[in-house]
Formats: sequence, C-alpha cells, structure tokens
Amino acid sequence: MWMNPTLFWVLVGAVLCTLEVFVPTAFAEVALGVSAFLVALISLVLPQFGLQVALWMIVSIVFVILARHFIKPSRRPQQSLDAIEATTLTEILPGKGGRVLYEGNSWQALCEDETMTIASDQPVYVTGRRGTTLLVMPMKVIKDSG
Repeated sequence: MWMNPTLFWVLVGAVLCTLEVFVPTAFAEVALGVSAFLVALISLVLPQFGLQVALWMIVSIVFVILARHFIKPSRRPQQSLDAIEATTLTEILPGKGGRVLYEGNSWQALCEDETMTIASDQPVYVTGRRGTTLLVMPMKVIKDSG
C-alpha cells in the first residue's frame, strides 16, 4: 500500500527540519526540509511522483545555495593553542568525543582533560585541534584556575 505523496513530503520535511536540531548542518537540512514542504504543496496539483522527486532535488539545490550565500562561512580553527569560545551541543564524557557549536557549525570535540565530563549546552574554550576534532576545556575550569 502506497502512502499519499503529500503526506510523504510533509513527513520528509518534518524529519529533515527536526534533524537540524540534533545534527546542525548550517541549515542544509532545513533547506532540504523546506523544499520538501514546498513539494508537498505542489504534489496536490502534480501527481507524478518522479516529477515531484526531480522538483524536490532542484528546489533543494537552489535553497542550499541560497542558504550558503546568506550564512557567513566559518573560519577553520588554527592548530595553535589560542583559546576560542564554543558551546557544547552534546555531553562530552571522559575519554569520549562529543559535539560543540563553533562559529555556527557543529564539530567533533574531545575534552583536553580526559578525566572530565562536560555537560551539554556549556561554554568551552577551544584550545587546539587534532585533525578535524577540536580540543576543548570548560570555561569554568579555566576561570577557576586563573
């Protein structure tokens, strides 16, 4: 039994927009989700599913390009140990990785002190980088020791 195409596109749009909350992608998922909502409306007058998929792909590309145009590109952190501020998106457990929001993008992160736990939604300093993983320390620890 096939699902109603309008309902399908609404569900796809909702899932993609919701994913942006959990896995930030600088609004790429939102652009795809909004284009799915637009195709849901168009599906009411365009019944061919293949054309709907093609339209979704074209509109998605346009929306992603527009989103990238209006969002400033972030600078990559340097290898230096200069402290830069970020915010944890997920909890970082001792010796385990997590995610931080750094200059508008989600990055893999490790706590520089592998015995510490950092809760989600906490301000941290970016103290360095290992490949594409940021090394962070909680601000409260650095302020308390200084």
